[in-house]
Amino acid sequence: MNDRDHVVWHVRCHPQTPPDAYRHVLDLAAEFTPVVQALPPTAFLAQLRGASRVFSEAPRRLAQRFQLQALAKYGVRVHIGIADTWSTAATASARPGPSGVLHLPDHRAATEFLHPLPVDELHGIGPAQAETLRRFGLHTVGALAAMPEDIVSRLLGGKKGRLLRDRARGIDPRTITAHRMPESTSAHTVFGRDETDAASVRAAVLDLVVTVGERIRRRDQVARKVTLTVGFAGGASVARTRALPAASGHTEDLRSTAYRILDGMALQRARVRRIVLTAEELSAAEEGPGTQLSLDPEREARLRIEPVLDQLNARWGHPVVRPAGTFLHAS
Repeated sequence: MNDRDHVVWHVRCHPQTPPDAYRHVLDLAAEFTPVVQALPPTAFLAQLRGASRVFSEAPRRLAQRFQLQALAKYGVRVHIGIADTWSTAATASARPGPSGVLHLPDHRAATEFLHPLPVDELHGIGPAQAETLRRFGLHTVGALAAMPEDIVSRLLGGKKGRLLRDRARGIDPRTITAHRMPESTSAHTVFGRDETDAASVRAAVLDLVVTVGERIRRRDQVARKVTLTVGFAGGASVARTRALPAASGHTEDLRSTAYRILDGMALQRARVRRIVLTAEELSAAEEGPGTQLSLDPEREARLRIEPVLDQLNARWGHPVVRPAGTFLHAS
């Protein structure tokens, strides 16, 4: 499949995935493409036209990268079907094989995959419809695809019969509709022990700021507020919210606001176990105040380099380039 074609992911999270983990995986998918359609409670669609060119990876490799990140970051196992239509990708994600990723790169591959399947394994077909087809000798998806349209329409009803026959033939004109972008997004870190070193806590906050900043910039969004939540040994926690001076997606602006919150908490030698950073009241970047020239040449230089760093991290995997202050936390 080339970049002129539609590349559709149908992603199935493990059925027992909790809602918060599901939302995290949706956030992760938004780092690969802005066109993500949730199919609650545990599935979603993603349109990745052109993503292979952006990431310089083939569709299957890109899906495997996403699969590994979902497991490593959130402990969520996902199965991914990749095809050029919604229904074919969904059928593939239900039987992806041992790797958990099945890529059907063209119509011929989709046909070879779909036609031998039992008819009840076609995505969207119900048990009663499958039983009706079997009673008339149509046991496979290929048999359904080969039947004349008027006969299938009489068996299953006009509109539904034509729709299922088309899907059996790899035809599905439905488009993926990105829901309104979320109004908040968060990242978290959990320490392996009680952390009392203020420098390590500050480094962890910076690491979260960079993660959240990259995410909302990739979505072309800006934040108006930042919330910092700190959890302590014993289970207690404290959360503080602060508005940014102006809506922004720049790491520098998010960092200064997060640091002001952290400094105001006066944690001193508190035993910190968990930190969550949330960017709130997100909106489209064009709804923000816009980029204005500042009188600080160092800030201007940092803002100019920011999209370059984002592209490097997108190309080679997160995180490749980070502020030096985060490496205290990483070590």
